[in-house]
Amino acid sequence: MPRAMKCDFCDNPAVVHETSIKHGVKHEIHLCEEHAKAAGLPVSGPQPIEQLLTQFVVTKSGSRPRTSKKTCPSCGMSFAKFRQAGVVGCPDCYEAFEKRLGPMIERAQNGGTSHCGKCPRRGGGSIDRQLRIQRMIKDLEDAVAAEQYERAAELRDRLQALEAEVPAADTESAAPERA
Repeated sequence: MPRAMKCDFCDNPAVVHETSIKHGVKHEIHLCEEHAKAAGLPVSGPQPIEQLLTQFVVTKSGSRPRTSKKTCPSCGMSFAKFRQAGVVGCPDCYEAFEKRLGPMIERAQNGGTSHCGKCPRRGGGSIDRQLRIQRMIKDLEDAVAAEQYERAAELRDRLQALEAEVPAADTESAAPERA
């Protein structure tokens, strides 16, 4: 069990413990309530760590820590309320808190900041095929512009083969109807 500290000036229990370092030398002061009041030091019971840290920041910087009071113009939700609830109040909150929400969303989505979407199962193959063709055409144009003719020829051949493929949905619609 820790031993109770005594006041440096009397035998009463110390309630104020102050440690300071000046020129590399550590100085400890232990004062009872009476001697602490005489020295002009605040005497109070245990304080929450948030309050102590706030007091420390205020004394070191000379100003109050700034808190954002920005609210959404549509629903009036503050960023503090969003943090507490974990849900925005309306679609306009995304614009109102864009600077602070952006990094949070990016961390939550492993760096993703835009929606890629999904292809529907029906017809998704043809959409995916069209996207591959468009991407290949762009790669072909880039290769020609960079004078990479061997790569361009390879891309041209792959593009022709891809365009020659008939998607499953097209073959079903092209098949003659049976009576």
